[in-house]
Amino acid sequence: MDIIYEKAVPADLDELCSVIKRAVEKMDSMGIFQWDEVYPDRATLQDDIEKGQMYVGRAGGRIAVMFVLNMQYDESYNHAAWKAPDVPYRVLHRFCVDPDFQGCGVGGKALDHIEKLLSEQGIHAVRIDAFSKNPYALKMYEKHGYTVAGTVDFRMGLFMLMEKYF
Repeated sequence: MDIIYEKAVPADLDELCSVIKRAVEKMDSMGIFQWDEVYPDRATLQDDIEKGQMYVGRAGGRIAVMFVLNMQYDESYNHAAWKAPDVPYRVLHRFCVDPDFQGCGVGGKALDHIEKLLSEQGIHAVRIDAFSKNPYALKMYEKHGYTVAGTVDFRMGLFMLMEKYF
């Protein structure tokens, strides 16, 4: 499956909200209560787009995957045992594969794309916080070489602080 990656534009907002809504419904049906109507909300996604930090991967003209790359992180990141704390990095947020595209490698391809994109900018590390009760996301990150550097409690529960250097 060919995926075309680009920065999201304001016209993508409705589709992004739909992807999130359907992903939340699917996670809820699986007992994974990671996101809800509070987060991520439409205003957050709109802000991501306006700041030029939201990316989309399109397959067949549809948004198959979305993610945010920036330098924003919770204060708890400062207490993690990062392997190389001084290496330039970006934080990955709101990584979401449309439920219609899950299970066919879209998430892994997006992670590979993120590494390529950042490497081209001279950045060789990614940090994330991944929900501890989402075994599918944790497995994907671990399969792609992410390691745990700590944990943090957010509103929805325990999250694993993870990193990858490339």
